[in-house]
Amino acid sequence: MKNLVLLGAGHAHVHLLSTLASQPWPGVQITLIAPYPRLLYPDMVPGFVAGHYALDKCVIPLEPLLKNTGIRWLAQSATALDANARSLTLDDGSTLNFDWLSVNTEPVQDRQQIELRLPGAREYGLFVQPTEAFGALWPRVTELAQSHALRVAVIGGSALGIELAMAIRHRLPTSSVTLVTEGASVAAHDTSAVQQRVVQALKQRNITVLADQAVSIQAGEVTLTSGARLACDIPVIASGAQAPAWLAGSGLALDAQGFMAVDACQRATSHANVFAAGDISTRVDQPLAHSGVFALRTGPALTQNLAAVVAGLEPRPHAPSKFTLNLLSCGDEEAIASWGRYCVQGHWVWLLKDWIDRSFIQRYRKD
Repeated sequence: MKNLVLLGAGHAHVHLLSTLASQPWPGVQITLIAPYPRLLYPDMVPGFVAGHYALDKCVIPLEPLLKNTGIRWLAQSATALDANARSLTLDDGSTLNFDWLSVNTEPVQDRQQIELRLPGAREYGLFVQPTEAFGALWPRVTELAQSHALRVAVIGGSALGIELAMAIRHRLPTSSVTLVTEGASVAAHDTSAVQQRVVQALKQRNITVLADQAVSIQAGEVTLTSGARLACDIPVIASGAQAPAWLAGSGLALDAQGFMAVDACQRATSHANVFAAGDISTRVDQPLAHSGVFALRTGPALTQNLAAVVAGLEPRPHAPSKFTLNLLSCGDEEAIASWGRYCVQGHWVWLLKDWIDRSFIQRYRKD
């Protein structure tokens, strides 16, 4: 029997798992490698931080999806991959051989890399990845805020950093919140219309924005490139994701940032038996932003292509939409939406985002 290994339980793999009970793949043993028993939906994390959702309302349990599928689930993580030998090493030292491999792991914040450029981050920082760890630690912050006002600095000017800054402001109204954009302008990769709305939203919520870069973290303060020292009790590390360290020696073709290079079929450009979706991969034919929107839409295409290759058929190219609906929550029940050059804002946008997020969870929850 052939072996298919699914590494990670991201959006695309969750979609695949949801189809296998009703549409099993004969002649293949499927093994899922995922360290946590559920997917904590990243798009709902700012809402959880803001207090709009309980944590258990933001998750998709894996076990109900695996029921009646025959899939073997190993609650572990990968530490090494040899694509040429078709071998995966797990964190307990064991190895797993495969005929096909599909990778859909969540974004990685490489603690070692971040510590090199931001000394003190490991000791004092609250990392947003993995989301399970962040979700477990955030309630401790809210407990601290009950006894005294906190000084919170969100380090990283990505969409997630912006959303978290506004979510924290809503949840901790007496605390000070500063967004350190790491030298970039706010919402730098968005249109000018979105940038203007985001800047105004941050200003209205009394969030201090510093277009500076953090260079070190000590107890009670963050030092910036300018030499300024920012008083800070809770430094939230929301900087961009890095490629996992085990990819570097995998033998797979990688892009300049170390992510897996894949083609229009989500197949590794160097190994036809390896597929990937989500933030761990980069489309070489059509570079796309590392965005949950694209990861969500890749799920059905990845499922169809994996089903094809295990059946001995050729995979089909997946053509993403030119424009996507991007929704950015503002902490309170307001959000900003953009589609191409169009941009709107309001409570109704938040209601739309809330409906989309809840619908995604309900679609895949089988409990």
